[in-house]
Amino acid sequence: MRVRTDRGADRDTSADTTADAGAAYDARPYLPRRGGLASLRRAAASCRGCPLFKDATQTVFGAGPAHARLVLVGEQPGDQEDRQGEPFVGPAGRLLRKALDEAGLGDEPVYFTNAVKHFKFTTSERGKRRIHKAPSLREMTACRPWLEEELRLVEPEVVVVLGGTAGKALLGNAFRVSEQRGVLRSLPDRESADAGPSRAGRPQFLATLHPSAVLRAPDREAAYQGLLADLRAVTEALG
Repeated sequence: MRVRTDRGADRDTSADTTADAGAAYDARPYLPRRGGLASLRRAAASCRGCPLFKDATQTVFGAGPAHARLVLVGEQPGDQEDRQGEPFVGPAGRLLRKALDEAGLGDEPVYFTNAVKHFKFTTSERGKRRIHKAPSLREMTACRPWLEEELRLVEPEVVVVLGGTAGKALLGNAFRVSEQRGVLRSLPDRESADAGPSRAGRPQFLATLHPSAVLRAPDREAAYQGLLADLRAVTEALG
C-alpha cells in the first residue's frame, strides 16, 4: 500500500507490516518534509526505520519548548519512559532534573530527547523485568535523522550530550566522554567530525555523564558532583 506523507510524496508502506519491517535501518523515509516539532513527533510515532519498534511500547520522542536554548540528549528511553511515552521520567530523569536545578538551570526551558527513540531491552530469566540493553551503532545511525531534525528545528545555543551513546550518535564512533566532558565545543557539521573549541555562529555542545551512570557509580556523590560541575559550565555559557 502507498500512503501520502507530510513530505509531499508517496511512500510504499507494504514492508511496514511484514517481518522485514525495520530491516533497512534508515529513518529518513519517515521524516516529514514540512511542519515543526509537532509534525515531526507525529511522524516518529509510525517510524519503522529499524527493528527496535517491534518490542517497544511506543516511540518516545523529545519533549520541551520548541525553541529552547538548551537541549539535553540521552541514549534511549528506559522502562518508565517507554511506558509513559515521555523522556527522562524515570530515576535517571529525576536525578537529572535535580542536578539542573542545583546547577542554576532550574528556570531554563529545556528540550529533552534521546539519540534512539525506542526502548531496547532484554528480559530477566523470569520474564517480568525489562533490562536495558545499549543500542548498536547501526541502530543509532538509523535513528539519527530524527535527532538531527530536532536540533535543526529547536536551534539551541547549547546541546548537552549525556553519555557515550549520545556522543557517538552525534559525533561519531570515536567519541569518548572521558576525553571530552566538561568542555564547551562547537557542534560539528554532519559531514565533519571536527569538534573544536567553541566559535561564534555554531551551536555549542558539552559532554558529561549520563545520570544513569551516576546512579550506578560506586561513589555516587563524587559522580554527582562531577555532573553538577559540568552543568554549571552550561549555566555560565547561557548567561
